[in-house]
Amino acid sequence: METKKPYYITTTAPYVNAKAHIGFALEIIQADAVARYKRLQGHTVYFNFGTDEHGQKIYDKAKEAGTDPQSYTDEYAAKFDGLKKALNLSYDKLARTTDPHHSKAAQEMWRLCTKNGYIEKGVYKAKYCVGCELEKQDSDLEDGKCPLHPTYKLQLIEEENYFFKFSNLQDKLLKLYRDNPEFVIPQHRQKEIENFVTSGLQDFSISRLKEKMPWGVPVPDDDKHVMYVWFDALTYYISALDWPEDDESFAKFWGTLDAPNAIQVAGKDNLRQQASMWQAMLLAANLPTSKQIMIHGFLTSNGQKMSKSIGNVIDPIEYVEKYGVDALRYYLLAKVSPFEDSDFTRESFEQVYQADLANGLGNLVSRVVGMVEKYFGGEIPKPPKDPENHPLRLGKSIYTWKDSWNDIDKSIESYDFNKALESIWKFISTADKYIDDTKPWELAKQENKEELAWVLYGLCDAIHQLAWQLNCFLPDTSKKIAEAFNIEKLLTDNPNYKDGWTNIKSGTLVKLPKPLSPRLEK
Repeated sequence: METKKPYYITTTAPYVNAKAHIGFALEIIQADAVARYKRLQGHTVYFNFGTDEHGQKIYDKAKEAGTDPQSYTDEYAAKFDGLKKALNLSYDKLARTTDPHHSKAAQEMWRLCTKNGYIEKGVYKAKYCVGCELEKQDSDLEDGKCPLHPTYKLQLIEEENYFFKFSNLQDKLLKLYRDNPEFVIPQHRQKEIENFVTSGLQDFSISRLKEKMPWGVPVPDDDKHVMYVWFDALTYYISALDWPEDDESFAKFWGTLDAPNAIQVAGKDNLRQQASMWQAMLLAANLPTSKQIMIHGFLTSNGQKMSKSIGNVIDPIEYVEKYGVDALRYYLLAKVSPFEDSDFTRESFEQVYQADLANGLGNLVSRVVGMVEKYFGGEIPKPPKDPENHPLRLGKSIYTWKDSWNDIDKSIESYDFNKALESIWKFISTADKYIDDTKPWELAKQENKEELAWVLYGLCDAIHQLAWQLNCFLPDTSKKIAEAFNIEKLLTDNPNYKDGWTNIKSGTLVKLPKPLSPRLEK
């Protein structure tokens, strides 16, 4: 079998000062879908997720809570790790920035940047937003406030700090973008970051005085300073791979200077940090850059930005508890734009749930299993013709499962999750229409057993393929179908389609699955 190249994908590291919101659920479910799909294709995947636990914001929140920062971050990091079960995620481990190994990695990144002449001391004067943990230019402000965190009062800072010589890396960053025209997806985000870098880069502070803000990674060889949170946190993408000690793991997953391998998923508010600041740090340390960065949009509620003060923040766990995890995963992947802002309301969510999940997929599986039980005693019939030639597999005038697979492959490569799900649901509609056109119940009345067997075998084969196709998007639903159709390979921890695929076997006993998506009560 062909050996597949190792694959690395990572989300950003959310601050642990509040529970996860629907916007971050979107990001990590997108990354999870890609990671699962790459495993289906036979890749060895490292899916990275972690928590950002240093900085002024965390320090202040811990003081407000009357506890020390480490205890505070321990509590919230555990809540974020709970997302693995709640959202049915497949990340490899929780990479925390308060882990001692991460601190050593951040210090090594500092040393490499210093050695190569990209860190120096200076006087830091800035307007600083604690909410963003970033300094702000006047052009970034609206009515003198940060538009992303208008309730935070800007801090005016003037102190001796270490600076990262961002401006010295402008040409190298522009070359990176020029040599890699799809470095940032979608294209208009690539143009946005190119314009930002072309307009001129300002060196930025990467330390804070420990006496004022002690919660951070100590700066090497200077016990008066701790690292600025962004310099520390961005290093988590590679510290998670046990860099710098494990060169083999780093080269295998992150890549080499000649062949970068890392895929990053981030929100549009993280574009500058991921596509310019982090890449500049890697260039300064003479380490491989990322291979590609996928930038998603924001979620709004009834057209409004989600805000605690408005009271329209959506808790993803609430939706999971009421509708099931796959219902949330389906909506975020199928009905939310991968790249632009999208609206999320309970009304639209429930409409989609009923139409696509309860009445669409769930109805198809129940119909087919019901007919196999009624007409063949629950055993998948033997096809009287070559199954490779079944219309649902090889039809020229209909949308087959092979067509669906081809479209899913293309969609995943371009992060068009909604198009991938459209392909699957297009095939579901094809199977439904095939039932209506062939009328198995009429074939049964006519005692046309051969044709009936041909029709139902093909439908079982179609559902077998649907179970595999759904695995990376709706893993719980996929598992229920696999259990109903005894698809053993799909029930393993890391199913591999290329290794595990076979035709559905005649004689296999099928049974009605657990409800895939129970209809909502009115």
